[in-house]
Parts: sequence; C-alpha cells; structure tokens
Amino acid sequence: YDALPDIGHGCGHNLLGTVSTGAGIVLSKLIGEIGGKVLVIGTPAEETSGAKVVMVEKGAFDGVDVAMMVHPDAEYYQSGTSLALEAIQFTFKGKSSHAASAPEEGINALDGVIQTFNAINALREHILPTARIHGVIIEGGKAANIVPDLAIAQFYVRATTKKYLKELSEKVKNCARAASLATGADLEITNYEISYDNMVTNKTLSQRYNENLKSLGIEDCEKIKHTTGSLDMGNVSHVCPAIHPYFGIKRNSRIVPHTREMAEATLTPEAHESMVKTIAALVLTSVDVIVDKELLKEIKEEFNSNKDI
Repeated sequence: YDALPDIGHGCGHNLLGTVSTGAGIVLSKLIGEIGGKVLVIGTPAEETSGAKVVMVEKGAFDGVDVAMMVHPDAEYYQSGTSLALEAIQFTFKGKSSHAASAPEEGINALDGVIQTFNAINALREHILPTARIHGVIIEGGKAANIVPDLAIAQFYVRATTKKYLKELSEKVKNCARAASLATGADLEITNYEISYDNMVTNKTLSQRYNENLKSLGIEDCEKIKHTTGSLDMGNVSHVCPAIHPYFGIKRNSRIVPHTREMAEATLTPEAHESMVKTIAALVLTSVDVIVDKELLKEIKEEFNSNKDI
C-alpha cells in the first residue's frame, strides 16, 4: 500500500494507514455511547497521483466536520504547512529543416523552451522567497543538424497560498507565451499532473490533538513541521478543518524519508509503540470533537476565517 519501488515503505505509509484504521476501529466501539459518525477513508497513491485531490473533487469530504491523519517521521511534529503546487507543461511546436543548409526554413521549438527557461530565471528575482519554480526539458530534438520541430518542458510551480500560486503560475505561463511570440513556435499549455493546495492546519484542532498526545507521555511534540514539498492533505484542508501531524518512529536519529533505513525503522518496537500512542491520541481527539460542541464550534469558526488562504 503505497510502497516505493526498490525501497519498500520508505515513507512509512504502512504505519500511516494502520494508525487511521486502528483509530477507526476503536472509535467504532464508542460511537454507540457518544454518538457521532466516523469515516475511515483509504487514500492510496499518495506518492504518485495524490488520491485525496481526486476524492476532494468527487465530494468524498463534503459534510465532514474534521479530518485527521498522522504521518510517520523520525521525530514528533505538530501539523504545519505545505506548498500549493501546479504542474505545468509547455509544448512548443515548430518546423523542422536542415540546420546547416536551410536554417531559414525552420522554426526552432527548442529555442522556445530555452527562452522560457531564461525568462523564468529572470522572473525568480521578483518572486516571494517562499515560492519555488523548477523544471526540466523532456523533449528537445533528435539530432544537432535538424531544427527541432518539437520541444517540451515541465515545471513545478509552488507557493505558500492558493492565491499566490495562481498569480505566480500566470507569470510563468506568460514567460512561455513570450517565448512563443519571439520564436514563432506554437505553444500548448497543459497540466501534466494534478494540482495540490497548500496545507492549512486548523490550529484549534491541532492544539487539542497535541494536548492529548502529551497526556499519553509524549512531551517532545512542540516543533511544527513546515515542508517545502506538497501534500494531498492540503486539498482536504480547504474543504474541512484538518491536521497532518507526524509521529516519531526513530527519535534522535538523522533518518530521512524515502530511504531503506526509513522502511526498516517502521518495523521496530519503537515504531509500533509510537503507533499505538498515536492511535490513542487520535481517538481521544475524536471523542473531544464529538462530545465537546463548543470545541467543534471553535474549530469551524477558525476554518471559516481561513477559507481564502
């Protein structure tokens, strides 16, 4: 379930899925007493196509009061932020010709891509330092003596908010449009992967989860994780109050995700002990949300105040 090629569960999703399932099983035994409704939603392909994005678009989280998931890491971290992302593909189409004997007959599609990179590099001076633009050329011609009639570049554009991502993406697209005009090559702009929204942590919900975690003996959980990557949980956080904290499976180490060392760490007694405590913290927080109507009201008020972020 979401293992990585040649590595295994290097991102710990074997534990992640078990934590959510375990919390759901425990809560199913309590619902008859405390009321409420609990959904356990499996979201595979988080490492590739971001299943939560599609599920949000299809309405899977409509009407949900709160959504919680907890991701394995070396250390414990509170739910923080992630970057919104748009994956943009620029396809330039020109006209092939012999590059030596008849260059005037050709339209160089690769020049369109190169000018796009140059314009984006100039743009970097005038963007927020928290934003990211990075790209590659996946098609640039077949032989040096043939004017390339097809060239393709793919970019990730990332920003801390949906609003700024929209603004920055349009500037990046204008770089390609200018390159098309300058070179005479036709331009097609598409998205080659799904887009991610930024993670908006509900601080009221996060604080209650952290308090419950501390009550279980986890004291080193004050650090907040701000990632420059992107999460499909970000899309969920824009349709309902959400948190995405992390639980430590190999504390006081330098282990990093997407490695064999991380995969091995998921199989240790320390990881399983942390997993059990994380399940308990999720259960306690869920009970609080169901039973404490004032808490749920505060959570929703915060969510409504952050809708435009």
